[in-house]
Amino acid sequence: MNYRMVVFVLGRIFLVEAAMLLLPMLCSAIYGEWYMLPAFLLPAVILLLLGLAASLRTPKNTTIYARDGLAIVALVWVLMSAFGALPFVISGEIPAFADAFFEMVSGFTTTGSTILNDIEALSHGALFWRSFSHWVGGMGVLVFAMAVLPMTDGRAMHLMRAEVPGPTCGKLSSKLSDSAKILYGIYFAMTALEVVFLCAGGMSLYESLIHSFGTAGTGGFSNRGLSIGAYQNPYFEWVIGIFMLLFGVNFNLYYFILMRHFREAFGSEELRAYLGIVLFSTVTIAANILSMVGSVGEAVRTAFFQVSSIITTTGYATADFNLWPTYSRVLLLLLMIVGGCGGSTAGGLKMSRVIIFFKAARQDLNKMLHTHAVTTIRFEGKPLDEKTLQGVHNYFNVYMLLIMLSTVLVSLDGFDMITTFTAVITCLNNVGPGMEMVGPMGNFSQFSAPVKYLLSFDMLAGRLELYPMLALFAPRLWRRRRTMR
Repeated sequence: MNYRMVVFVLGRIFLVEAAMLLLPMLCSAIYGEWYMLPAFLLPAVILLLLGLAASLRTPKNTTIYARDGLAIVALVWVLMSAFGALPFVISGEIPAFADAFFEMVSGFTTTGSTILNDIEALSHGALFWRSFSHWVGGMGVLVFAMAVLPMTDGRAMHLMRAEVPGPTCGKLSSKLSDSAKILYGIYFAMTALEVVFLCAGGMSLYESLIHSFGTAGTGGFSNRGLSIGAYQNPYFEWVIGIFMLLFGVNFNLYYFILMRHFREAFGSEELRAYLGIVLFSTVTIAANILSMVGSVGEAVRTAFFQVSSIITTTGYATADFNLWPTYSRVLLLLLMIVGGCGGSTAGGLKMSRVIIFFKAARQDLNKMLHTHAVTTIRFEGKPLDEKTLQGVHNYFNVYMLLIMLSTVLVSLDGFDMITTFTAVITCLNNVGPGMEMVGPMGNFSQFSAPVKYLLSFDMLAGRLELYPMLALFAPRLWRRRRTMR
């Protein structure tokens, strides 16, 4: 491992986070919350000093190998969450570090699960910070760093490959830094557009920013205890519901649209499957809950919002789906697992992997029926190589093992089976709300501190595609790379 380069990149990220903390400080100052300024200033100063100490001198060997990339990505997300939790602890708004760490991991991983019983009691600056973490974490901390800091492709590709969600990682431009800038340009423009739409509907600028950050990052933190349901406004529900759906789409497709490559964009196999599942789920759930809500229009709106929120793993809510019929709850649970498209800000298994699973199963069935047949699995019009297929299957195996192990350990807290299982599922898939005690009207405050740390690990593992977090526990990762003489 190239330890000096690992420390150098961490230092750069510390400087980025120090700069990020200035925004909630400004928010606190605007609202006259002067007591919050030291809570943000002290971590910012610590990060600044650590960042300067680590990154002032560029290492002689700037190469980042694959295992270096895994270590950097995992450490960046853990340390950013730890330092990001300090303002809550210092201010006393979330005094226990385990709770504050859980909240910030949930923020940066865009999960949206919370330990807060009274969200509205927090200061404007604290609420801004937890929601802003969604926006930064949505596209990826290191992708953000690549967009604002100079970093060559040779040093950055392993970082991007380890952080960007989905079975494959591609470039939009010949230069990786340009790809990062393109992605964040699209990301920023869509976020700004949602802010404009929400402000046009009568939402304040502060609340529009809060909910746009949560929508863009598919996180789901709100400044209201009842989430979007607190507004009782159909306009807000449609705007946020549509934008959640848009942010669950692979961002490469938006680039294709900008480049006028409409055939590549709208011909996407993953996009068609994603929209088809949303349509089917919305229609069937609306029919299932029609007797509970009274009118067809309200049933469709309520179903669409919840479906859009869950499949994109955002976690906003306008209804307590704990009270819905079993069919609707089961379907929402399946949507939690499936998630959005690869290359989006959504969590879950990713639509691309699910499609490949089904195609691989169909291929195996055909081989059983036609033993001499030679078939190739194609995705998005291209044949998939054996390495990609093996990677998808291995990912699913590790995913299931992690679910089983986490569920067993969380069960030691003694809560009911549905609460325990869905708490793991919602954290690992970065959804936010689960069912029963951790449903849309509940929270994670009653879990013990060790379980909160475990669920924090699950959130990080889910956001980083499992392997970077698991690699931290591999002794081989930390061995120095031998140089050839």
